[in-house]
Amino acid sequence: MDILWQYQFRIILLGDSTVGKSSLLKRFTDGIYSDVADPTVGVDFYARSLDLEPDVKIKLQLWDTAGQERFRSITTSYYRNSVGGLLVFDLTNRKTFDHVREWHKEVSEHILPHHMVYILIGHKSDLNKDRRVTRDEAEQLAAALGIRYVETSAKCNSNVDRAFELLTKDIYELMKMGEIVTRDGWDGVKSGLTAKVLYPGEDEEQLATATAEKGCHC
Repeated sequence: MDILWQYQFRIILLGDSTVGKSSLLKRFTDGIYSDVADPTVGVDFYARSLDLEPDVKIKLQLWDTAGQERFRSITTSYYRNSVGGLLVFDLTNRKTFDHVREWHKEVSEHILPHHMVYILIGHKSDLNKDRRVTRDEAEQLAAALGIRYVETSAKCNSNVDRAFELLTKDIYELMKMGEIVTRDGWDGVKSGLTAKVLYPGEDEEQLATATAEKGCHC
């Protein structure tokens, strides 16, 4: 049987309304962009798989959260079951940038004692003439939060795949180091049909032992 994926990562998009979270997800998962987008009500779901290394396929479960305050009680329930988060702000809207720290604090407090892997996204980089946040400011904020920073444009398809790939690779590397592990009752990371990815030697030894034990004893 072909293995569809070795691991599934649940990732959540965070940020104010109208920063373009849905546009990023539609570009990443479906390869499409529309200038007209309906506001997200509660939470929407998307999915896509990435090949990180030969024979290493990661399925991404992507959750698009509503930025409006009235939906906050719904979206907070998804924080604990996510391993990664994209903190998205609009490069042309200063207030959305100023609110990034609030989003980071709210999510981090909700998931204690556990942690989430974040990446900061400055979106709508195609509207450079309307920019209200400099790259230096955004990079300083990312450094203060201890996370990566990437500028994207769903409209021009600039750095969209790269942003998701970087976050996925960071999560995977932390798994290999043992800093992120699967847990009962937690949907942030799930194993697929095999755990062979991270422990090939151990798995092959166990398989050989199991095969020998099942041999004929006539």
